[in-house]
Amino acid sequence: MDFDLPEETRALQEMVRDFAAREITPHAAAWSENEEFPTHVFTKLGELGLMGMLVPEEYDGAGADTVTYVAVMEELGAADQSVASSWNAHSTIATLPLLAYGTEEQKRRWLAPLARGEAIGAFGLTEPGAGSDAAGITTTARRADGGWLINGTKMFITNAGTDISQGVTVLAVTGRDDDGRKRYATFYVPTDTPGYTCGRKLKKLGWHAMDTRELVFTDCFVPDGHLIGEEGGGLRQFLSVLDKGRISVAALSLSLAKAALALAVQHATEREQFGRPLSAFQAVAHKIADMGTELEAARWMVYRAAWLADRGRPYGTEAAMAKLYASEVANRAASQAVQIHGGYGYVRESEISRFYADAKILEIGEGTNEIQRNVIARALVAPPAGAPRGHA
Repeated sequence: MDFDLPEETRALQEMVRDFAAREITPHAAAWSENEEFPTHVFTKLGELGLMGMLVPEEYDGAGADTVTYVAVMEELGAADQSVASSWNAHSTIATLPLLAYGTEEQKRRWLAPLARGEAIGAFGLTEPGAGSDAAGITTTARRADGGWLINGTKMFITNAGTDISQGVTVLAVTGRDDDGRKRYATFYVPTDTPGYTCGRKLKKLGWHAMDTRELVFTDCFVPDGHLIGEEGGGLRQFLSVLDKGRISVAALSLSLAKAALALAVQHATEREQFGRPLSAFQAVAHKIADMGTELEAARWMVYRAAWLADRGRPYGTEAAMAKLYASEVANRAASQAVQIHGGYGYVRESEISRFYADAKILEIGEGTNEIQRNVIARALVAPPAGAPRGHA
């Protein structure tokens, strides 16, 4: 087994680390405090070829593999979770449905500008009454002359209300089969489409610099050419790209744990009490040892899931395991890092306080950890015949 990253991946990771140190880290605290979406950073990421990492070169992307994507996420997320999470939503759930199911014309029209970084993408799934139960959405799309009329509300949607938002891919109910089951489809709704409005920016516990809003659709008309994939297959299409999204959130979690450990070590070696650095006290040193050990365990779970995905092998269970474990490691690491910082860690001027506030959502987004445990258990324990199965 060779655990070394390819030379090209290491070089790209180093380039992103340098970029983040110059363009993100010095400003992240101000962006968070002011709840400012740093548009210029995403424009620069586009110039570096990083806004379409998972998109093939024929659609102006970088054509990178999943392992390289994880390596880049390690550096972006360690600099700022808001920037990294916005980049992640754009790079995965906002672009992969277009890539996997869009027509050639849709890819040229909407996917390529996203991959070039000329715009940022969004995906509208979650609703006020439907989160983990994706099948429970109530937003509807009904046929109209030459297209579809969309009605409903989406909640907690990332990247839809920025000044470079191009549009949102929306999952909607299109009717019912003869047996009463809902039919779903996904539609691309460009920004400024009549009947589509963005609510105010939501005030969140963390991820303050990330744009998160409610979206409302009121008789929002989109032409037939805005249907992505086949009508009736929308939910299946979304679930098919969810596993890669889980790897990306696991990588985001990994980056937070990495940042928390670095900040804890820095403070423990610089801060003195009773005439000695904090790191000289066994209680502190053991916390750091546990953080480092769990970080390494999480790192290889995440990279293995990415490695499996790149080889075309089944990776759904491994992705769920990586997301579950890495997100919980990130929360433990952030909490222990604040403990090591003491009172300094509890003031908002401290860098660790921002990561601490950002950590909790990692156990919720892209499928809660309760859902991840359901996914893992289903893979490990076959349910009794006829037993109901929930949605991932």
